[in-house]
Amino acid sequence: MSGAPSPADPAIRPLVGGLVALAVAMGIGRFAFTPLMPLMIRDGGLDAATGAEWAAANYLGYLVGALSAARFTDPRRGLRFGLLGVAGTTLAMAGIGAVPSPLVGAGLRAAAGVFSAWALVCASGWCLAELARHRAEAWGAWIYTGVGLGVALAGMLAWLGGRQPADRLWLELGLIAATGTWLVWGLSRGPGEAGAAPHTAEVSAERRGGQAALVVCYGAFGFGYILPATFLPAMARALTPDPLVFGLAWPLFGLAAALSVAGVARWGQRAPRRRVWAVAQGVMALGTALPLLLPSLWSVAASALLVGGTFMVATMAGLQLARAAHPADPTPLLARMTAAFAAGQIAGPLMVRALGLVDMAEGAALAWTGAAAVAVLAGTAAWLWGEP
Repeated sequence: MSGAPSPADPAIRPLVGGLVALAVAMGIGRFAFTPLMPLMIRDGGLDAATGAEWAAANYLGYLVGALSAARFTDPRRGLRFGLLGVAGTTLAMAGIGAVPSPLVGAGLRAAAGVFSAWALVCASGWCLAELARHRAEAWGAWIYTGVGLGVALAGMLAWLGGRQPADRLWLELGLIAATGTWLVWGLSRGPGEAGAAPHTAEVSAERRGGQAALVVCYGAFGFGYILPATFLPAMARALTPDPLVFGLAWPLFGLAAALSVAGVARWGQRAPRRRVWAVAQGVMALGTALPLLLPSLWSVAASALLVGGTFMVATMAGLQLARAAHPADPTPLLARMTAAFAAGQIAGPLMVRALGLVDMAEGAALAWTGAAAVAVLAGTAAWLWGEP
């Protein structure tokens, strides 16, 4: 069962629901700020330092959301609350220019981080369990194409509408998020509303050790990917002021993410998930290094393809391993892994600021942090490859 299900298959509801949920939660709630931040700076409503603080607030909110996601006994409830929150905070960003206090923007980005973490963890928990119930586990990989599609959608909207004010783009994305939320709400109705399976009483020391290793590796992945995921559009903007040129970095990133996950879902189901994860992180290390070693538009574009083409493959493989490690109720492990990822991605920008970076797109601090990210990604990839 490596292909997508037919429209008549009962697995289509959780499959489409999960795909749309991740497109809204991650593509818009988490990542829309990345292509819109250069446009907000262009419009004069934001400066680079405040933009970095808002991004850090989103990462902190994502950590809080990941730590609290396991409290939802029914993952559908967490998914719905998360998507409603993403739609609301995205719409509120459309009016941020009328509010003089930057704390309001930071608060909205932090809240969006909480809601997107709830949606990611709960969508994964609900969809993977529902697909397993319908004996369609092999289709679980397809839901993660939603993240890349959402990133590409936000990036294309920012690119095609790059001459528009940023607040208008936030409004358009908010309406798209609200529509997606309405769709997922309908698709998540049905049998099994009562809640998740009970927790298993005992977990062996070997199993606990394996789960701890997954959490650590996922946290390292969060630290490694955040530099290109956050700063690629800013790097491109430093090389050219034309939004129709620098704005292409993010649509390329999202399209590569969607196509790579679809490729693994279609042709790579039999490959061990640890090996898939290891290869993805190795390629990501190369993509992270390229624009730091050779700063140019072509290297930024290549980085967008290499990092975009691997970050969701690594995400998918990690979350599938969590499901395999704790099939009865993966939500707590998914939440711990997401929390570790959030902590890792907070560490990246904090290191940039601690090293004294003023301009996000250039400087020795970015080079040093990028080198650390490359080393972490490559080291983790080597460890994962060596594990059975």
